[in-house]
Amino acid sequence: MTQPPSRPGSDPGQAPTLDEVARLAGVSRATASRAINGGNRVSPTALAAVEAAVATLGYTPNPAARSLVTRRTDSVALVVPEPDERVFSDPFFVHTLRSVNRVLAPRDLQLVLLLARPGDEERRMLRYLGRRHIDGAVVVSHHSEDRLAEHLASLGLPCAFVGRPWSGADKVPYVDTDNIAGARLAAEHLVERGCRRIGTIAGPVDMAAGIDRLDGWRSAVLDAGLRDDVVEHGDFTEAGGARATRALLDAHPDVDGLFVASDLMAAGALEALAAAGRAVPDDVAVIGYDDLGVAERVTPALTTVRQPLNEMAEQATRLVLDQLDRTRPTQPVRVIFPPSLVVRQSA
Repeated sequence: MTQPPSRPGSDPGQAPTLDEVARLAGVSRATASRAINGGNRVSPTALAAVEAAVATLGYTPNPAARSLVTRRTDSVALVVPEPDERVFSDPFFVHTLRSVNRVLAPRDLQLVLLLARPGDEERRMLRYLGRRHIDGAVVVSHHSEDRLAEHLASLGLPCAFVGRPWSGADKVPYVDTDNIAGARLAAEHLVERGCRRIGTIAGPVDMAAGIDRLDGWRSAVLDAGLRDDVVEHGDFTEAGGARATRALLDAHPDVDGLFVASDLMAAGALEALAAAGRAVPDDVAVIGYDDLGVAERVTPALTTVRQPLNEMAEQATRLVLDQLDRTRPTQPVRVIFPPSLVVRQSA
């Protein structure tokens, strides 16, 4: 086996140092450091010499020392201001996590998951972000009270939001689907089926997606000459959807069509309708929103509005990487994906 070359002035068994790389390459220590950490302000000749010295000596940069030079941690956070029990049970977050990591992995960047409830946990998370323990952040499932867009913009931290922020949307990049158009698609389909008492289980009133989907449903039923008073709000969970559906049936027993603002809530709605003796779709036609797997597993299979979450999360992650790769700030970018209706058995 070929032995690595001896290093004058070094002790056998010790890892090669940056000084040794510089000596072998015939450059200064500062030039060697710049060449190893990105090659900025280094001539092609010096860069080649340093790369050859690194290969000859088997030099591996010290991560801590490298971070001092580059001011990078080689990590990007997925920020989710939600309780952990919801994050690990909702397919929305599972799909987001996988999609973000799919973009980061080829760049050899570590994904850091940050969860925070409002209050002390959120303040601790903001301190962590402010101390630049990560290079950038993808934010998902944000609420009106968290004001994360303003916080991250004031920090100058590379970031992108999945979903339009409640406030500060002009300050940060975000990727979204057209929630108003998606809800209109659902309501219009129910109208075309002949439904005349169309209700909705809307999302939370402190989230932009919840308000936009409610607005889209309302505009479609009003355009059809129908009433828009059959409304209950849920929390984007299955249990919340079941509770809201029971309340809606108690208040409006004549409902014959139901748009539910998430597939998890729609799964709960199907359970509540079955318990009330309402057949789907014969008595009540039901449409959900998301199309992340739940819609195909419930009975009957759920007609739903598809938002391309995987593509949205990947695009948001690429927006963060674009900011990391640039030396100058740019104007916030908005990317809006069109929704589509996926027709199955429930409507």
